[in-house]
Amino acid sequence: MATTQLDPAEETEPVKLGRRRDHTRDPDILAAAVDVLAECGYEGMTIDMVAARAKAGKATLYRRWPSKGELVIDAVACMKNGDLNLSQLPDTGTLRGDLIAMIKPHSIEDGEKKLRVIAGLMSLLAHSPELAETARVSVVEPRVTAQRFLLRRAVERGEISSRCDIDNLSTVTTAMASMRILFERKTIDREFLISLIDGVILPAVGLGAGPAAGADPESRAAGDTAVTAR
Repeated sequence: MATTQLDPAEETEPVKLGRRRDHTRDPDILAAAVDVLAECGYEGMTIDMVAARAKAGKATLYRRWPSKGELVIDAVACMKNGDLNLSQLPDTGTLRGDLIAMIKPHSIEDGEKKLRVIAGLMSLLAHSPELAETARVSVVEPRVTAQRFLLRRAVERGEISSRCDIDNLSTVTTAMASMRILFERKTIDREFLISLIDGVILPAVGLGAGPAAGADPESRAAGDTAVTAR
């Protein structure tokens, strides 16, 4: 009888039951996992490396994440959605204002790091395609849910038509951001996201191009400041 061999890139260890889990170290461990993933890639990353970086016991990590793949998905989800609170989404009074208020600033260095982290996530899914749905739910769906909520609220206040294809529109930003990261190897910056809002989302819901759609960077930045300050 043939035996099934585990992918050597996927570290696993049996979970010992009966011990209460302590989640207070989770943020430190997830941050360490992101750092190691960015530096070493998925294949080069090990649980030992993450434990050492987080100054945590290896057993602590395995009690919380039975495999390296599950740790990576949670780490990437935390990096992308750690500042997203679905119960406190912005309410500026306009769809454009809400979408712009969702944009969080980050440094160029942070953008480059995210490129490497997302590349690591793609490598994980190539090794373990069965984790694709888990990755979608944890990494992608929170942002899509937020966009869907903002679009539905715009319908409720009569700003856009109820005939808008909200389900598809709520995935546009994430889909185009993924294209930019994975195939163009470019970071996701504020200007890119605003170009999607003004040039794609707003016209698609019947609001026409946003006020910054054709503006130069200085004019665009001034418009953003005015909206965010509302």
